[in-house]
Amino acid sequence: MRKFWLLFAQATTVGLAMLFVIHTLRPSLLPNAARSGVVTLYENTGIGGGDLPTVGFSRAAQKVMPAVVNIFTSSEVKTPTSPFMDDPRFRFFFGDEFDNNVPQQSSSLGSGVIVSHDGYILTNHHVVETADEIEVAFADGRTAKGHIIGSDPDTDLAVIKVDIGNNLPAITFGQSDQAHVGDIVLAVGNPFGVGQTVTMGIVSALKRNHLGLSTFENFIQTDAAINPGNSGGALVDVEGNLLGINSAIYSPSGGSLGIGFAIPTSTAKKVMEQIIQSGSVTRGWVGIAVQELTPELAESFKLKDTQGVLIAEVVRGSPADKSGIKAGDILISIDDKPLPDSTAMLETISALPPGKVALLKLLRNQSEVAIQVKVGKRPKPKPQE
Repeated sequence: MRKFWLLFAQATTVGLAMLFVIHTLRPSLLPNAARSGVVTLYENTGIGGGDLPTVGFSRAAQKVMPAVVNIFTSSEVKTPTSPFMDDPRFRFFFGDEFDNNVPQQSSSLGSGVIVSHDGYILTNHHVVETADEIEVAFADGRTAKGHIIGSDPDTDLAVIKVDIGNNLPAITFGQSDQAHVGDIVLAVGNPFGVGQTVTMGIVSALKRNHLGLSTFENFIQTDAAINPGNSGGALVDVEGNLLGINSAIYSPSGGSLGIGFAIPTSTAKKVMEQIIQSGSVTRGWVGIAVQELTPELAESFKLKDTQGVLIAEVVRGSPADKSGIKAGDILISIDDKPLPDSTAMLETISALPPGKVALLKLLRNQSEVAIQVKVGKRPKPKPQE
């Protein structure tokens, strides 16, 4: 009997010990664990840890945000004088009290992208066009005065410079020519002055033109939220590489409706390099205005196809005028380069260096004519009032 009691006691002790260990280390194995109030949680050791990739685009955003700056500009404007101030009798009774032709400060905001470690910043021409003073605010809280190196109204691009050292976080340029409709993109800027903001969308369309936004148009269209203040900011891919400079939106209300436009880096890089080297952009010009050759126009001119562009106007005294080109001619090639549309014509002529003699092939009265034109320098566009 005593031996049986000892065996029972030992078995009970071992069982209680095992129950204690299981309750402490693996309570989920107990049948009544759900009713005991014990909840087992499984937590990751850190964001992006383990074998799983990081969810979202935080790495791309963290790469881009230090290279995107906020640009604050101020300019002096004069309000119009009251029309009654020219009346001597009005001045006799009221003096100069209503003379409001006094300077006033006007301010605006935009964004920019740091493109070099020594302080060159790429932005929109319309952001700094009328600026008397430029203040640049960096993502780390620093501010600096900026000055304009040069601008190009034809593409709505400008380059400004800040002098605060040689270790600024410059953005990495991507290949906008390799972008596809449907690619995910991020827009970084300072919308409405609320502070640096990142929005996400896709590439909605490529090579958008004939929008009336600038002379040379080759926009990337995106539905990433772009609002006033985003102008001059960055449009980047999911790796954080620059694809375009945000420039404009389509919106009657002024807010984002999902149709935004960015200048591709293929254009921005060429313009930026010329501005940094010489302070301006030099383009070829012959002095013609053209329109698309539609099937209806081609039929009226008894043409077989719509290849080429119709010369609608020739500027008096221009290289084209001096060479004998006339309105109504059909321009089909320049230096044997075919011209499928007016955009190709404009890009081909602008790429010609001033002073070069170019060979223009035309159709006049259904006969092909070859005319040599000495290319001139494209005049600067008149500022819009």
